[in-house]
Amino acid sequence: MTLSVALSHAEERSHEILFSLRQVFAEKGFDGASMQDLARAAGMSVGNFYRYFPSKAAIVEAMCSLDLAEIEQDFAKISESGDPMGALRAKILSRLGEECREDGQLWAEITAAAIRKPEIAVASLNLEATIVRHMLAIFARATGRSPADAEARYAGHAQMLVLLVKAVAMRSTQCGPASPALAAMVVRAIDQILTDVSNDPAKG
Repeated sequence: MTLSVALSHAEERSHEILFSLRQVFAEKGFDGASMQDLARAAGMSVGNFYRYFPSKAAIVEAMCSLDLAEIEQDFAKISESGDPMGALRAKILSRLGEECREDGQLWAEITAAAIRKPEIAVASLNLEATIVRHMLAIFARATGRSPADAEARYAGHAQMLVLLVKAVAMRSTQCGPASPALAAMVVRAIDQILTDVSNDPAKG
């Protein structure tokens, strides 16, 4: 077996483990899931599991790192598309679909844990900051503005988009899918934010 194949298998196994741990957190909650529960879901002995993940905070950090890798890939595709703003809109709306409830449960657990554990708060904020940074790069390209100018003008727009997606996901966990009226209002808010950016090109 070549080194690249071995690394590929190891990476795939790591992804499988983290996905199983996400499921446990979503089902039992951050505090309700014991390290024994998590080790069992990962198919490991508790002792071996602690070697990989010495704490729940370390698990959250690993999950955020995995999410960051996926985010980088998603935004690379958006940036390479012929219509980055349209592709960004499509990606945002896709996050409000079937994955919304599962993501919402996990976000709710991480948000609650972040209040008590600074290291989890840092990992969560870094994830959001990365999403905002990528959005701002798209906004800069769409408006012909410099990165610094785009950040000054549109940071609030990007942060609001992240907040909307998280809020809808977390609400769906408690209340089920949004009603057609609420879903339409959320889409309208997203479209208004993106339109405000698109209609604000650099002059000259």
